[in-house]
Amino acid sequence: MTAHDTTFPEDFLWGTATSAYQIEGSPLADGAGPSIWERFVHTPGLTIGGDTGDVACDHYRRWREDVRMMADLGMRAYRFSVAWARVMPQGRGSVNAKGLDFYSRLVDELLARGITPMTTLFHWDLPAALDDRGGWLNPDIAHWFADYAEVMFKALDGRVRHWATLNEPWVVTDGGYLHGALAPGHRSLYEAPIATHHLLRAHGAAVQRYRSVGKHHIGLVVNLEPKYAASDSAANQAATRRAHAYMNGQYLDPALLGRYPEEMPEIFGAAWPEWPAADFDLIRQKLDFIGFNYYTRSITRDAPEAWPVRAGRVPQPQGTYTETSWEVFPQGLTDTLQWIRERYDNPPVYITENGAAFYDPPVAENGRVVDSLRVDYLRKHIGAVHTAIAAGSDIRGYFAWSLMDNFEWSLGFAKRFGLVHVNYATQQRTPKDSARYYSRVVASNGAALHEEP
Repeated sequence: MTAHDTTFPEDFLWGTATSAYQIEGSPLADGAGPSIWERFVHTPGLTIGGDTGDVACDHYRRWREDVRMMADLGMRAYRFSVAWARVMPQGRGSVNAKGLDFYSRLVDELLARGITPMTTLFHWDLPAALDDRGGWLNPDIAHWFADYAEVMFKALDGRVRHWATLNEPWVVTDGGYLHGALAPGHRSLYEAPIATHHLLRAHGAAVQRYRSVGKHHIGLVVNLEPKYAASDSAANQAATRRAHAYMNGQYLDPALLGRYPEEMPEIFGAAWPEWPAADFDLIRQKLDFIGFNYYTRSITRDAPEAWPVRAGRVPQPQGTYTETSWEVFPQGLTDTLQWIRERYDNPPVYITENGAAFYDPPVAENGRVVDSLRVDYLRKHIGAVHTAIAAGSDIRGYFAWSLMDNFEWSLGFAKRFGLVHVNYATQQRTPKDSARYYSRVVASNGAALHEEP
């Protein structure tokens, strides 16, 4: 491999990613039950503009068109999530055959077009019926989740060979149980550690179940964000350790090492419970891969007012920022992959999400959407992955976030992450320049990384 060679390993998996509530629409169609996001978005004042996922990208009805679009772009893989309440309207008990059939048909179409599916079991849309029973605060949810997972494994494992249990449990807990910005909208220092622990127990129970009925690969998807101290001061160094433990170690350490980071009791104080050792035997299961979602970094300072971690961000005046106020910093992707390699004995890793929301101009008369900043973002971040591989990290694939513009949770439709532009009024899909560029990178297995769009 020469200094200018950006070719990736021969079996590297290139794809795009989405999630069910963000694209599917029709959330209650064909016998599906409501999720906590269905409730959240229909509560006035909780999303920008009152936007909801009632229609979103209408993928529930346009899935064939969307799979054809992926194939036309040359995608080799597609990561999607299952809406738990579409398959099990009450979250437990009876299975909705029409909901399960939707995902079965989607997988068949992907395979027919040569696209490898990666299926995420939980991407934030907990069935509302389970929330009524306590949701992630109820210890029984580990068994409910494993039962649901088994339904999916038995239905699809012969065709789906890559499974993820949870997507970004940190966001579920931090946004949904600690700060209240995301569904179910709770704000409690005492609830957050409980939700975290039961998410991890559910993950472990699902992996256990997969080992009994599945035959391929299963992992956990986490969002990680490297923390760099703003200075060498003891206060800033301590704040950086807390921030790193809270965001990066809180889920991977229990799953891979069988323990929480030592900083967690310091962060939560009296709200941090003591958990039985047997729980960590359940949580720490053999995983086939780690999914890593990367978006930005944090220059971290001591911030006593920033509850509860007491760590804050220092803006970088010379930095480039996305529309979600995230600094563009590709080196952080390489640095975090190195940290994973060193701390966890170099597990197989998929970059399961990486992307950016930038301002996109309207679709031009010639059908072109010029999104040069996103092209540059992809080039630099894919390059950062290549650098990590060259340094010894075991990275198996890269999934751009996202296939198309979609419902961005509490931000509604205000931010566009897609490689494909979506006109929400007409549902017209238009590949942006970034889609065309990424398509060439995929076709060349990375060799075209530095070619002009």
